[in-house]
Amino acid sequence: MDSLAHKFTNRAYDWILVYGPKIILALIIFFLGQWLIRMLNRWFKRVSGERFDVTLRPFLQNLFAVILQIILVLALMQILGIKMTLFAALIGAMGVAAGLALSGTFQNFASGVLIILLKPFRVGDTINTQGQEGTVKAIRLFYTVVLTFNNTTVIVPNSKLSNEIIFNLSREGKRRIDIEIKFNYGIDFEKLRGIFLHAIDSFDNCLKDPPPRVGIQKFEADGYTVVINAWTKAHGFQDTKLAFQEKLLAEIKTAGIKLPGMA
Repeated sequence: MDSLAHKFTNRAYDWILVYGPKIILALIIFFLGQWLIRMLNRWFKRVSGERFDVTLRPFLQNLFAVILQIILVLALMQILGIKMTLFAALIGAMGVAAGLALSGTFQNFASGVLIILLKPFRVGDTINTQGQEGTVKAIRLFYTVVLTFNNTTVIVPNSKLSNEIIFNLSREGKRRIDIEIKFNYGIDFEKLRGIFLHAIDSFDNCLKDPPPRVGIQKFEADGYTVVINAWTKAHGFQDTKLAFQEKLLAEIKTAGIKLPGMA
């Protein structure tokens, strides 16, 4: 029994002599590393707050912190003499499995980063995509939130926005109202032009530049179609169009002009 205890003591003593300094050094490196990581994280938060988009900023800060922790763990494993072969194989296998399972998610993430960096649209823009028209409320790393004009929240995966056509309806700041009205040939076009130009000029939400346009769009057997092009601000476009159409109808009635179907 004494011999067994003596052997155990000797082996423990030898193990302490071999691994003790490594463990002490690893502990010192660990605490110093944690202190350095905190300092680097503070620096990166300050730098990223000045240079990166507010949507991308939290992700980059978290990614930076995780990378620093991984580097510290790998350094500690080297100091302790832990072999990296099995660890690397496990990490590789997990990475392949995660990549296969989350391929769509990674695609949305990459698309989100591209949208944030390239800015095809911004929060507050009016866009038309995937058959939905509305205002962009939020741009996340994996999806974009669009609020339609009938107050429906639409969640669009970012991969759909980066790989398909997007109509940014408000980027230029102006939009054109296009209205077509049909009249019979007994109504003088020049009279109509004067009525419509006066309606545009007296309507507060119609812009003077670019200038409006009134012309004949097409001829048909039972009459001709007049097209009216008037410019307005992009934001509030739908409300402006509705109000402008009401004004046009009132001007037509005031002038005593009958539209097809009117008694």
